[in-house]
Amino acid sequence: MTKLTRVDLHAHTCWSHDAGTTPAELVERAAESGIGRIAVTDHGEIEGALSARSIDPRRVIVGEEIRCRGRTELIGLFLETRVPEGLSVEETAERIRDQGGLVYAPHPWAYLYRPAHQARRSIAVADIVEVFNSRAFWGRWNRLAAKSAERAGRLMAASSDAHFPHEIGRAMTVLPEFEGPQGLLMALEAGDPVANAVGSPLVHVASVLVAARRRLPLPRDQAGWGTAFPRRGGPAIG
Repeated sequence: MTKLTRVDLHAHTCWSHDAGTTPAELVERAAESGIGRIAVTDHGEIEGALSARSIDPRRVIVGEEIRCRGRTELIGLFLETRVPEGLSVEETAERIRDQGGLVYAPHPWAYLYRPAHQARRSIAVADIVEVFNSRAFWGRWNRLAAKSAERAGRLMAASSDAHFPHEIGRAMTVLPEFEGPQGLLMALEAGDPVANAVGSPLVHVASVLVAARRRLPLPRDQAGWGTAFPRRGGPAIG
């Protein structure tokens, strides 16, 4: 009998400018939620992912959510080095694959900035499309993502996009256990995206408040939510 595991391919730590989960908290919450594998995909950073992997190498996949030129976002999975932001969608995908990584299209139809254009660009280069994002609070966004992925013949996944510990477990993909990038692609052929809950728009308000607090000229021990935070790029929601 095939052994199954629960996988979340899109989650953040406090190395994202708008998230409040430390790497240790992410690992602990994933284990409590029964998530067997979780990709840490901070905005423009992999340090949080590397830290989480050092705590639980079996559970954690190193990733990065990358803002490309024109504001399209891609996620690289199974990374070892950071991919710079601001490159074209095509070059970003190439940099991910040059590391042996996979290209994941997060929340392709959310949010309000030219969604059809962003979806078309990200899905065109993706190995995997996120067809349910628990932070995409308007149901139409996820429905359009699923339709677009199916039309393009892409593999599909559901993920939490968690920025805070309580969000982990809200979405996942149930699939056979796997090893490495190619193993994940094969497992996703039999994967079952699972949507447990959709977050309130208030989770985005919380992320905006975290990002705003970090812009204040506070001493590091008063800035909240984790360790030194090297901010790159502009604000992002998602």
